[in-house]
Amino acid sequence: MRAVSLDGTDDYLRTPMILDPGNGPFSVFAWIKGGVAGQVILSQEGGANWSMADPTQGSPMTTLTQTSRGADLTTGMVVTDGDWHRVGFVWDGSDRSLYVDDIEVARDAQRNLKSHTGGFFLGAGGNLEPGSHWSGMIDDVQIYSRAVTP
Repeated sequence: MRAVSLDGTDDYLRTPMILDPGNGPFSVFAWIKGGVAGQVILSQEGGANWSMADPTQGSPMTTLTQTSRGADLTTGMVVTDGDWHRVGFVWDGSDRSLYVDDIEVARDAQRNLKSHTGGFFLGAGGNLEPGSHWSGMIDDVQIYSRAVTP
């Protein structure tokens, strides 16, 4: 693997907008290693965190919701254990799903997602907030403009 290694302090990658999550179904997958609770794997500038380690356990989580007050989706499966894991988020237009190592670990109904049109961040929160930078490796990020199951 030729993963990007991030220091958890100020390292991250930024691209122009890739897609607007409010426009329809999409999927995102990435291989990760390391990280700690509260750190972000993939996000959108000025917007939501597509994939992150929840702030309490280091479990997969997304803050992509229908509104800014919507409920986050998370699971109890820890991915910040120092092993490689493939994490994923899929929104099929009706449901949000989280995946760990190609197994669905959480799902809920979400008919719409809030629109975000900012650039894409790899390894940092959508507002570059302190503590959101990933401390570990991220590799093989895949983004699809449709619902894909692993």
